[in-house]
Amino acid sequence: MSSKPKIAFYGIWPEMAGYLKTKMKGLNPFISSDKISEDNLNPNIEILAVFVESPLTSKIIEQLSHLKMIATMSTGFDHIDLATTKKLNIPVCNVPTYGENTVAEHTMALILGLTRKLFPSVKRVKEGLYDFHGLRGVDLKNKTLGVIGTGHIGAHVIKMATGFEMNIVAYDAFPNKDLADKLGFTYTTLDKLLAQSDIITLHTPLLKTTHHLINQKNIKKIKKGAYLINTARGALIDPEALVWALQHNQIAGAGLDVLEDENLIQNHEELIGCTQYERKTTLLNNIIIDHPNTIVTPHNAFNSTEALQRIIDTTVENIKSFIDGKTINTITEPKK
Repeated sequence: MSSKPKIAFYGIWPEMAGYLKTKMKGLNPFISSDKISEDNLNPNIEILAVFVESPLTSKIIEQLSHLKMIATMSTGFDHIDLATTKKLNIPVCNVPTYGENTVAEHTMALILGLTRKLFPSVKRVKEGLYDFHGLRGVDLKNKTLGVIGTGHIGAHVIKMATGFEMNIVAYDAFPNKDLADKLGFTYTTLDKLLAQSDIITLHTPLLKTTHHLINQKNIKKIKKGAYLINTARGALIDPEALVWALQHNQIAGAGLDVLEDENLIQNHEELIGCTQYERKTTLLNNIIIDHPNTIVTPHNAFNSTEALQRIIDTTVENIKSFIDGKTINTITEPKK
């Protein structure tokens, strides 16, 4: 690898470009605010950095014949065809821990927003009615929080919930007993967690084994009147099951920062060429968004000034280390 390989960043917001240029001084990368696509590829790219909004399909990756390394500016990597990168021996490096506190704080904001009816309260006052009747909330103290996924973000949520004097149970396919002992929570089965928890929050990656982790069968096992929170990946929840649970009062509400096929909500023109399933999912998403007992934010949990700087800092470190002959923060095959 030469000291000045051809480096390209896609999906960089204008307000981030200046900081990125400073961190990459001397390497002269190509920086674009556009998502990567087959129409804007530079076939000579050797190092490619993208946000999660830029899907790296096998078709895109295979067109980049000089590509030697991919840096995803995210913790998640389900937007990258890892089978293709493995076949071509292209390392993929991520940002493992940039947002554990950031996403956890957003999670708590959604929990508080739902349990204290913040959205209807603010709406009522702004519309000129200063009256608290019909806006009664519930305490978090002594409620049971069920945390699905006890990685960096899940652990931060547990720490914060402890400060609210909540009881905490957790489910993880790979339990961390030391963490449980340190933070004072208990692991249980997924079914027991659903049945016991007053609030359920998802913090697991999207894998084949976690797709629709909350589904039409087990959503009926959720404790009636519980709240469901998702700041991880939209497809962890079957949207049809969620609509059913909301309409039948199985759950009291949902706080969501992510939705399955959420890109179609913003980019309606893509609905023309999408599948029947995707069209159905978009319809269900609109029902979820419009429901009075939901709070939906636009995949914004990661979006703090400090977190974005950490994303850039780690991504630049990943790239510079690779140029120097050392690959760090490499994504391995996810556990099944």
